[in-house]
Amino acid sequence: MSKLLYSAAMSLDGFIAGPGGDMSWLNRHPIEPSEVAAGLADRIGSVLIGGTTFRGDDPNRGTEEEGAFAGQYEGPTLVLTRQPPERPVPGVEFHTDLPEAVARAKDLASDRYVNVLGAGVARSCLEAGLLDEILIFVVPVLLGGGTRAYDGAKEVGLERLPGTTEHWYRVIKD
Repeated sequence: MSKLLYSAAMSLDGFIAGPGGDMSWLNRHPIEPSEVAAGLADRIGSVLIGGTTFRGDDPNRGTEEEGAFAGQYEGPTLVLTRQPPERPVPGVEFHTDLPEAVARAKDLASDRYVNVLGAGVARSCLEAGLLDEILIFVVPVLLGGGTRAYDGAKEVGLERLPGTTEHWYRVIKD
């Protein structure tokens, strides 16, 4: 059974995107190499992306590193959005219902992770009790503003998963 994993690069002051959704900071301050980072794309069976993230800034647009995980991921992509595009986007499924999108993403992922990309969809999954794990790569930079990794309304308990130097936690569900 697949699990939902919210993974993100985050500045030391808690932002996953700079002001206006700017992601170019990742080109100036990349994630430090690690076994977890290097092998993550291979552990992902599908990606569930929020609409804002899907339409947002890819600092690698137009290069071979464009897309999820610096271009290393090529599997099923699902976008949760209130406003699906009028024209189909090749290789992308659009969904307006969270439980439906999660069920489809899990089905496509088989026994691998569904990777959640975007703070809004991650918060929605967390609030619905659907998110299983969170993996944060802390990048040594202070952005001073932007999109927070979690800008939620309630406190959420986490359990640190053993064997990682990254910040990888299991969500403690009620």
